Parts: sequence; structure tokens; C-alpha cells
Amino acid sequence: MRKVSALAVWALGLCICTELHSATAKPDSKSPAEDSSTTTWETYGGQPAGDHYSTLTQIDRGNVKNLKVAWRYDTGQPGGLEVNPIIVGGLLYACTPSHSVIALDGASGRLVWQWDAAIKGFARNRGVTYWSDGPDGKDGRIFAGFRNFLFAIDAKTGKSISDFGEDGKVDLRKGLRGDDYESQSIGMTTPGTIYKDMIIVGGQNPETYPSPPGDIRAFDVRTGKLRWTFHTIPHPGEFGYDTWPKDAWKTAGAANNWGGMSVDTKRGIVYVPTGSAVFDFYGKFRVGNDLFADTLLALDANTGKRIWHFQAVHHDLWDRDFSAPPALVTLKRDGKSIDAIAQTSKTGYLYVFDRVSGKPLFPIVETPFPASTVPGEVASPTQPIPSLPAPYTRQFITEDMLTNLTPEEHAWAEKQWKSMAGGGAFQPPSVDKLTADLPGFAGGAEWGGPAVDPATGVLYVNENDTAWLVGLTIPPPPGSEGEKLYQSQCSVCHGINRAGSPPTIPSLRGIEGKLNDQEIAETVRGGKGRMPAFTNLSDKQVEELVRYVSKTPQQTERPPSNPSDATKNDKPAGEDMMPYKTLGFRRFTDPQGYPAIVPPWGTLNAIDLNTGKYLWKIPFGEYPELAAKGMHDTGSDNYGGPVVTASGLLFIGATVFDNKFHAYDSHTGELLWETDLPYAGLATPATYSINGKQYVVIAAGGGQSSGKRSGGVYVAYALP
Repeated sequence: MRKVSALAVWALGLCICTELHSATAKPDSKSPAEDSSTTTWETYGGQPAGDHYSTLTQIDRGNVKNLKVAWRYDTGQPGGLEVNPIIVGGLLYACTPSHSVIALDGASGRLVWQWDAAIKGFARNRGVTYWSDGPDGKDGRIFAGFRNFLFAIDAKTGKSISDFGEDGKVDLRKGLRGDDYESQSIGMTTPGTIYKDMIIVGGQNPETYPSPPGDIRAFDVRTGKLRWTFHTIPHPGEFGYDTWPKDAWKTAGAANNWGGMSVDTKRGIVYVPTGSAVFDFYGKFRVGNDLFADTLLALDANTGKRIWHFQAVHHDLWDRDFSAPPALVTLKRDGKSIDAIAQTSKTGYLYVFDRVSGKPLFPIVETPFPASTVPGEVASPTQPIPSLPAPYTRQFITEDMLTNLTPEEHAWAEKQWKSMAGGGAFQPPSVDKLTADLPGFAGGAEWGGPAVDPATGVLYVNENDTAWLVGLTIPPPPGSEGEKLYQSQCSVCHGINRAGSPPTIPSLRGIEGKLNDQEIAETVRGGKGRMPAFTNLSDKQVEELVRYVSKTPQQTERPPSNPSDATKNDKPAGEDMMPYKTLGFRRFTDPQGYPAIVPPWGTLNAIDLNTGKYLWKIPFGEYPELAAKGMHDTGSDNYGGPVVTASGLLFIGATVFDNKFHAYDSHTGELLWETDLPYAGLATPATYSINGKQYVVIAAGGGQSSGKRSGGVYVAYALP
């Protein structure tokens, strides 16, 4: 195995302090939890604290190399998996790619039951939620979010619980805005969070108008009745209302929690990270800081009342969502214990707060950034930047950072760079010129979230370190209802010219030769992969959209826009009033498809939260074809988070292109074991024990930017 000393640890002023970590690390001894016959993984991320930590020690640094496949369960379905399974009472509960929940015997992988939501298409889903009425598992329930529904299922029988909500489900579109709930679009990608007898949920909202608000809601676990609501786009009289234009709550959308939450069960505080408001890259109709978009919220879990908040991005123009639940941990400061919370981000910054007061544990400074040149846009003059820890993702691009895989690739990238409007973390988009955003829209840290060792206060986070391109343009007037729908609903991802950003966001040019009208319509209605379901569109609208996409040629070359034309459109937000569409929303890749900046393109990091210092930092992930040519340790795209154990191990899949599942020494970053998965393991693993035997399981589904086929396989490992 390769040692960390053989890896490129790059100079960012970060020091390797493994002596500190080793001195404070918990000894490798048998934990009390291991003495019981069964140890569970009952919630998304392991426990309500969101720390991805396990007390199990049977698998340790000395024997991890002996891991073997204990069982494997193939759903037999394409579509990919991002699921962190939960394990309760010896049963493993998880999802399949096509809207089903399964219960497997955790020791053998045998299917115990399967429940189907009877919804066509493929789900982008990261798991389920478990609740029971007491320690004996009485009235155990599984909650699953598929499309716009929250379902309740009997944990023992796999049958729908008919007296929950309406015939076993709650329609999450209801109650968001107005009476026409069927025109709203919302879905669940990440499981809800349990507090007492409530399940607290957010949702995935559209990235453009029209989009409902990202309300945070708590439902009764028995009845499905609404218990409380927190408005992330404040109503009149609510805190933060003056950070938006007047009456913005009536038409503004998103500021939603799609990445999940964490709970301090002792204090009754739920911590809710939110994403950006629509439209992602242009904010004329939401001038102001836009609370509570891009915000970490601390809410009273009993009532939904705000306790404190921190906004990481003011007036977001870069889709800088808080994409993962925060982790709760107790730290040491001046000999005193502080109950803290650590929030990773797509910006590449890690924010650490006192979890009760919201006071930053490292100074955060409002730092100036460039103004926008787009008519009607008012970018925030400053953004809040923490002094420590240093960002785990590069924050800017210069010419000497362009790819040097070959002289030809560098010359190509140099030409592209000179045509751009610049690049960096908070460079606002421009009209008819591309901007290179770094971090890109797929990270820094993504939805997998971090792991934290509570014995040491060390946080582990994987991140993406590649640039993406974005720009704005004035679209031609829609020539049909279908084109109008495409511009308002689809162009934010697939681009005004339908070029997309393959393979992550497919091109729609020539789609009529790949899919028939019915297949296109089913994808629009049901979603697929990263694409959400457009449940807000009527059958007639879907028909018009399909006709446009499959029958109408889309012009590929356009003359430069006239920015003054955009200022003529002063319709209120909520209508199809957007004067700009995305000229580009895609990865900055070279002609061979590799990132157009120098490696590392992804890293794995260990950060001491007590000091804010890095203990180690290594490139994470490889491209097999480059590795075959001797280019190891380039790093790569990675999705899904790590798990850390009391025995000093860090388990993580996540790497998109090499299909590897890894075990690292959490103290040093040394790779101790890795194995090939049937598909890339783009999910957070789980570890548990049954009858004294420890297992580590991961969902392998592939997909994302690999361009490879996807599937749905669960693989569990154990010692012989």
C-alpha cells in the first residue's frame, strides 16, 4: 500500500501534526458498545449528532487488510445509489434506485421484505428514517421520501401505515404556497430527522422560477399532521424579512434544506443548513442578503422557533448551498469543554460555532469581493470568511494553474482562459462571457458530509477541487409554449443551447434519436439521476416541452446580447420574467474530458477542530487510465462521506472513476486497504455489529460524472 509520505501533500501553510493527533487519540481498546451482541446505525449519518462515528473496534488498523465480502445484495435496477443505510434490530433498511424500500438481514443480506411506492422512474434518494415508540421497538416505523411524498411503512412487516397522512403518505406540496398545490414542485433526496414524536423535513426545490419556498416542517410521526413550520423566506413581521424586497415571500423560491439536518437531542435544538434562493446566478428580483438562504439555522426542535443563525453567502450568485448536515462535537478551549458544531460547505470553508450561542470559535471576517457588472444585479460587497481552518479547496484560478497534462492541452486551456471574465470563489457571473468558478458547483465538500472523532475533535472531510463555468445571456424570445417552458425550467442546467455538461448533465441535442416522446415525458415527470421530477408541470405542458425538445432545432450560434434589453423586463418575480438564462453551467474540462486545471482534483482532509490546523491532507481518487500511465494521486470527483471508528480507521468509497472502497489510518492518512466495487460507491458507508461480528456496508451505484453505467448493489464486508 502507498504511504502518505509518497503522496503530494501540498504547501498551503498546513503542517502535518500526527504527533498531536496520536497523543490525544483514544487507545485501541474494546469499547462497551462492542460487548453487546448488536450495535446499530439507526440514523442517516449514524446518530442524530451527524458525526459518522462508530465505537466499534473489532476491525482495526492491524487486521483491516483481511476484510472479505460478507454478503452482497443486487437490487437488479439501474439508476445509481447514494444511500447511507440504517441498521436497527439486525435489519438493514435502505432504498432501491426505483422508489422502493428494502429490509435485509444485516448478517446475511437476505431480503426480508420490499415495499414499492408505485411511482415510475428512478429516485435520487439517500436513505430512510426510523422511529419507534420506546426501546422495545414497539410501533417501529420507516419513513421514506420519494418524489413529493413522505411515506410511512411498518418496520416489521413492510406494509404501508394507512392512518399516516392520507392513505399512508403526506403530499409535501400541500401548504407551501397558495391553494394550487399541484403547481408546486418539491421532492426529498435526504431522509427526514427525528425529534421525539416528530419527523422534520426539508426538500429539493427547483433551481429556477417558479419554485416554492424552502419551508422547514415538522410532522407528527403517528398521524402525519403538521406540527410546526419555519419560513426560510420570511413573512412580514418575521426576522429577516427586510433582507429581501418587499413581499418577496409571495414569489421567491428555494432557500431550502435538501442536504439533511442534525439534532442536539439533549437540548432540543435542530440544526438546519439551507441552500441558495432562485434564480441561482441572477438576483435582480431578490436584491438584498436573502435570509435564510445559504444559512445554518439553529431552531427549537419543539416549536420551530429560531434560536440563532449564520449566513455563509450573502445574496448567492454561485449556487453555494450548505449541502450536508453539520456535525456536533465537544471541543477543548483553554482547558474547558465547549459543545460545538462544525459545518462543511461547497465554498471550501469549514465553520465552527458554539452550538448553543452560535458564537464562532474561530474569527469570521467580512471580506470585500468584486461587484457585479450585470444590469439590475447588486452583488453583496462582502462575504464572511473564517480565519481558521484554512479552506480545503482552492479559492481562485490563475494562468499558471491551467492544465499541463500536455503542451497542447495547456495551450488550449490558455486560449479558453483568455476569453473568460475571470475566475474565483466569489467572482459574479457576466453577460456573454464565461466565468471560471473555483470551487466549482460540485463542491468543495458535498452532500456526503464529514466524520468527526469525538475522542480527539478531529474532523475528516473529502472535497472536490475542480472549476466549473457559468455565464449569462439574453435568450431569444420564446417561439412556442414548449420553448418558453424549456427556457424557464430546463436551461438552467442544460443551457440555452441544450448543450448540457456531459456526462453529468447530458446534452439534449439529438435526444430525438435516443429517446422517444413517451420516454422523454416520463423522465420529465419522474426525474432521473441528478434531474428532479417536474411535478409542477401539467400533462399539456409536458407535451409542449417534449415537442420542443425533440422536434424543434435549437440554434447553436447567437450574436452577442444587448444588456440594455434585459432591463426592460420588470415583471414581478414568479412569472416567466427572467431576463437572463445560463450561457454555460458546466465543468471546465480539457478536450480529453479531464479537469482543465492542475491536480489535485479532489482531496481527503483531517482537521483538528480544537486548533483549526490540518493534521494531514492527501489527494483522493484516481483516473484509472491516467494511473496506468504513471499519473497516480491526481484526485478526482468524489461523492459520499467518510465513517470513522474508535479503532483508528476511516472508511470511505466516494471516488467516481476508480470504483474503490478504502480504509485509511485516521491518525496518519495512510491507505491500509482498498477493494474494487461493482460500481462506484457514491454514498456514505455504515458500520454495525450483529452477534458480536462487525460489518461495514456501502451502497455501490456508480453514475455521476463517470459516464459509466449505473446500478444498485449493497456490499458488506467483515473479517473472516
